Amino acid sequence: MTEVVATARRSRITPEREAELYEAVLDLLREVGYDALTMDAVAARTKSSKATLYRQWGGKAELVAKAVRHNKPGGMGLDGIDTGSLKGDLRALTLRSDDCEMEQNSALMRGLAMAVHSNPDLLRAFRDHLIEPEMASFRRVVQRAVDRGEIRPDNPAIEFMMHMMLGGFAARTMIDELPPTQSFLMSYIDAVVLPALGVPTD
Repeated sequence: MTEVVATARRSRITPEREAELYEAVLDLLREVGYDALTMDAVAARTKSSKATLYRQWGGKAELVAKAVRHNKPGGMGLDGIDTGSLKGDLRALTLRSDDCEMEQNSALMRGLAMAVHSNPDLLRAFRDHLIEPEMASFRRVVQRAVDRGEIRPDNPAIEFMMHMMLGGFAARTMIDELPPTQSFLMSYIDAVVLPALGVPTD
């Protein structure tokens, strides 16, 4: 009975209202960063009660992690994508964000990177709501490619696929001092990711 009441309390926010809250959280993150973001500020920006925010999300770390997840185009990365080839799947993933969205997301993730590793609660929330689901999604996509015969199941690069994808996205700004773009990521997938996995690019 207690679980039913708790679930009912947590589900009062409509999907539309939830999306508004997440957008406000991301706006605040871009403005002040994670450390300076407070639940009071979120409550004021969204005209919510702090009690409602804590009841729904438990705390700042979970709220931020879920806001970032919600901001991902199409939800969780590769979920819902199945083009019939690994190359097609990775290209479809890349096309879910336009260049403007990629630039905004890159700046946001740079700002969160240090906060993640200096705040255990945020790191745990990111693992639970972003990293683990994303890795599971990549594993499903790779398994489909193995089942189709595109990738050898013993290819050692399989374990580093997500590292390669995230690395290209992050390194674009660090090395080239440019934001990631669809064109850059498409070229990176063809030149680095697919060859490492033994998948033809033509």
